[in-house]
Amino acid sequence: EIHLVESGGGLVQAGGSLRLSCAASGFTFEDYAIGWVRQVPGKPHEGVSSITISDGKKYYGGSVQGRATISSDNAKNTVYLQMDSLEPEDTAVYYCTADQFLLGQWGLSNPDLWDSWGQGIQVTVSS
Repeated sequence: EIHLVESGGGLVQAGGSLRLSCAASGFTFEDYAIGWVRQVPGKPHEGVSSITISDGKKYYGGSVQGRATISSDNAKNTVYLQMDSLEPEDTAVYYCTADQFLLGQWGLSNPDLWDSWGQGIQVTVSS
């Protein structure tokens, strides 16, 4: 059974930074893409970033391009999302997602298609 556990969320001031972590288990890490999807209540899911573990290719949504960096520690089966220059508009619940076939920009453009989801973690950016 796939488990994805997010950590690192919380309250941060605008302009600040935080790093989200996603600890994965229950599957062959290198065979998957791992993504970050966020949601504001009442709005649809938004693809934030993803990484294809096998080749390390990284993808970013337009709203975080240049402010976010996704990385993976394959020895720890963990993916990180570093977010800088945070804005109040980044306030959302952030979900770690995994899928064996939802690769690249397609996964960001179709965030509801991710096969596995973590429980989500709140990120609040105050102005």
